[in-house]
Amino acid sequence: KLNRYLADIDHQAKELFSQLVSQMAAAEGVTETLKASDQMEWVRRMNNIRSRAEEIVLTELVYE
Repeated sequence: KLNRYLADIDHQAKELFSQLVSQMAAAEGVTETLKASDQMEWVRRMNNIRSRAEEIVLTELVYE
């Protein structure tokens, strides 16, 4: 029973994380064009987005 619950939470967390990263990247203009023209800036911005998305997922699904 616990394994099913944990697997469900894990699945929800991965889905939410993926959606948040996509939405934030689109909203902030982090595109493949930026990746092609300035890779370091793209990496910096994507790492920032991933960190914020992870914090949201942990707050909403894990810690609550």
